[in-house]
Amino acid sequence: MDLRLPRVRGLLRRPRRLLAAGAAVVVLAGAGTWTAVASDDDPRVRRSDRVMAVDGVRLDTSYFTAGPAGRRPAVLLAHGFGGSRADVRQQAEDLARDGYAVLTWSARGFGGSTGKIGLNAPDGEVADVSRLIDWLATRPEVRLDKPGDPRVGVAGASYGGAVSLLAAGYDDRVDAIAPAITYWNLADALFPNGVFKKLWAGVFVNTGGGCARFETRLCRMYERVAESGTPDAAARSLLQARSPSAVADRIKAPTLLVQGQTDSLFPLGQADAAARAIRANGAPVDVDWIAGGHDGGDLEAGRVKARVRAWFDRYLKDDRRADTGPAFRVTRTGGVDSTDGAARLRGASGDTYPGLASGRRTVALTGPEQSFANPAGASPPAVSALPGLGGSGGLAQLSSLGVGVSADFPGQYAGFESAPVRTDLRITGSPTVTVHVRSTSDTAVLFAKVYDVGPGGGQPVLPAQLVTPVRVEGAGAGKDVTVTLPAIDHEVQRGHRLRLVLASTDLGYASPAAPATYTVSVRGGLLVPTAPGVRTAAAPLPGWVWWLPLAGAAVALVLLLTGRRRTAAAPPDPALDAVPLQITGLSKRYAGAADRYAVRDLSFRVEKGQVLGLLGPNGAGKTTTLRMLMGLIRPDAGEIRVFGHAVRPGSPVLSRVGAFVEGAGFLPHLSGRENLELYWRATGRPPEDAHLDEALEIAGLGDALARAVRTYSQGMRQRLAIAQAMLGLPDLLILDEPTNGLDPPQIREMREVMIRYAAGGRTVIVSSHLLAEVEQSCTHLVVMDRGRLVQAGPVHEIVGSGDTLLVGLAAPVPDPLIEKVAALPGVNSATRTPEGLLIHLSPTPTPTAPASAGMPVASAGTPDARVGTPEAPAAPAPAPVATTPEASATGTADAPVAPTPEAPATVGTPEAPRAAAAALLLAELVRLDVPVASFGPHRRLEDAFLTLIGGSA
Repeated sequence: MDLRLPRVRGLLRRPRRLLAAGAAVVVLAGAGTWTAVASDDDPRVRRSDRVMAVDGVRLDTSYFTAGPAGRRPAVLLAHGFGGSRADVRQQAEDLARDGYAVLTWSARGFGGSTGKIGLNAPDGEVADVSRLIDWLATRPEVRLDKPGDPRVGVAGASYGGAVSLLAAGYDDRVDAIAPAITYWNLADALFPNGVFKKLWAGVFVNTGGGCARFETRLCRMYERVAESGTPDAAARSLLQARSPSAVADRIKAPTLLVQGQTDSLFPLGQADAAARAIRANGAPVDVDWIAGGHDGGDLEAGRVKARVRAWFDRYLKDDRRADTGPAFRVTRTGGVDSTDGAARLRGASGDTYPGLASGRRTVALTGPEQSFANPAGASPPAVSALPGLGGSGGLAQLSSLGVGVSADFPGQYAGFESAPVRTDLRITGSPTVTVHVRSTSDTAVLFAKVYDVGPGGGQPVLPAQLVTPVRVEGAGAGKDVTVTLPAIDHEVQRGHRLRLVLASTDLGYASPAAPATYTVSVRGGLLVPTAPGVRTAAAPLPGWVWWLPLAGAAVALVLLLTGRRRTAAAPPDPALDAVPLQITGLSKRYAGAADRYAVRDLSFRVEKGQVLGLLGPNGAGKTTTLRMLMGLIRPDAGEIRVFGHAVRPGSPVLSRVGAFVEGAGFLPHLSGRENLELYWRATGRPPEDAHLDEALEIAGLGDALARAVRTYSQGMRQRLAIAQAMLGLPDLLILDEPTNGLDPPQIREMREVMIRYAAGGRTVIVSSHLLAEVEQSCTHLVVMDRGRLVQAGPVHEIVGSGDTLLVGLAAPVPDPLIEKVAALPGVNSATRTPEGLLIHLSPTPTPTAPASAGMPVASAGTPDARVGTPEAPAAPAPAPVATTPEASATGTADAPVAPTPEAPATVGTPEAPRAAAAALLLAELVRLDVPVASFGPHRRLEDAFLTLIGGSA
């Protein structure tokens, strides 16, 4: 697990540390020579790498400068936990070009630096920063305020953000800092209200390389708290001494605090405490709440980099023209971009920082006194955030879009609900509530959270997936407790309710293992801060509002002046009335190229009821083929027929085709159902022909259809796009990468959608890079590479499952039993492998009359030629899955041969004799008491695919 934030691994991170009296001797390690390296990205930036020996520890450093000689301010950039100086190289080069001398380094225990991890110990990592400042004071490129005192700023994110705060507290030579998504009090962050944040603490230790990589006292503290589940006073004291809060009254440098809203590790309250303390010292402080954080979301790297640069320009270069931004800014999510599904971000700002309790309003809560259980072992736990999944997008980002992803177990929580709010309510800060707690044990641990519940009681949304843990001592006699809930910025829409939930467990925290019963009631309403001084900026009109009408007028004029007569369409072919798709000799050149083809001499045929997978590496021509199939672009040669009709732009037969290619656009303010109804009306076809309910049932969207599309997750948007393609229940459904952006459960649902649709006798063509998914959902395949057809046939046939089988074993088997398996009829050999039992079947002669197998295979010669069916003409037909003559003689396919361009390949069905042989073998294994756990072909589709396109399996 890497605690370096996604994309913040290049975000400004710059630490600072304590300055001890007198300059420590800093020497070059080894021979004491510089290694001067020009940047690979920009030769104008000069980089020098060196290893410094500091108090017995070797620090791996890089020094960046650019431009002409002369003195300039310096910046120290610190990396995140688990990272190294390499993570901030790009940021260092950018700042060097902006006129700074930049020094980066790997903290103790990370990268090329030695030493134990001290979690920013004052006599360790913080002291190292002061030694680095000493070194900067000796550099001729660095501006000095006085001898030994360079003009220097420090920035960093997460771990590096904390060291920047600490450096400013311990070393008064630090002139400006820009810490991001970091902690003010590490004890409060990991032991909030006396509750152990066990998952994040475990992630810390794992990211550091294990407990042994930390200072001994830190390792012992972690093991002690992890075992007991309860932080003690010594543990809190140890972490507090390494926190910026320990030197709160000494941090007087101008400070830009950037904190993440989707962050269960270091929530907004940490930055609030820092802002209040530093401002009390008289220092300038600006606060910026970004959309992302350790739990995922958009880290707004570009905007934050620009703001940090402006901050340093103002306070290091003394540039009073530099725009450092508002005193307070918060990023708000304004729905979803209908073109790409990304969250749309807007800024809100205030002239002063409002804190977490500005403009409080009381929201009444109702509900009787309630009792619930703390289960034995605190299991199963409720789910809010999932620490460590920030790189995958994060649950918190979904909650900002109105998607509920939390779970509370019945009998393990109490709930109190408000009436529907009459107007939109923007909560900015930390809500508070007073509750009365009574327990059958002396100590109770509760997890408080506030849900946003939409009309109809659908899945509630937990803003930013944040909870507040509370340890209540002396709860046996009953006790009133005021709970401060997590700071958030969230809009509760009109008609929605607020629901206060007090749960006994949470996945991210340690709860008492002993069973107990908690009884709670509310004392008064929920106080919610509204920050009235914060105003959301007006959303700018997108550029297309201005240029699209002009472009449309220009295109219309060109069409009027250069319009061409439509060519006459080819007559329908009655023999292909029942064939969903036949492609013959299809070719398409790249624009302006006489000999470079996107698709060349492509021929294949698809039958009813098939789910066909169109496979190929990037650039194989798959999407170009689909666009020609839908009449969006014209082929240079060849023919496409759908149910016997030639396809051309505007062909009436395209009404029998539904397609989802390169994403779908929806109006975000309309519900899913309204979007589909609007789309169907635009086709001009009768409403009763839409079969809307049938398409929705297959797509499985359920109650989500009534919600605005801007609240949909990526998976729901994909299913809505599939439903749109299925309107009218087209006989041929075309899906291009339908599983893009979906998680595993959503991918499984999409697979079931395709299978259900084809089960009604319709045909589905799907293009995808997920080979394992194609293998499970498709019945047949067409493999393309560099615009040409490589092979076509049933999935089973292309994978080649008949020759080698892998038998998974539920228990070890003795050698004599393996020998019995090897002696079975039809078995060539049986070998023990780590995966189980590998069985090679004896070669099965290829029947001279494929009709005996009852299997239609790919054909050539005439499009209708079929081998193995009574109706087949006698014309010779090389198949796409045909074999070389040598392979035909042995019954194995050593070299697949692509179909000829003159005739399409007809995708057939699996070979019956080999399937029957496998079934008989399975019965024999059971008879011999082989403990069979799984049974299937040894070669996967991935192996076959890579072999076909020349990759390495």
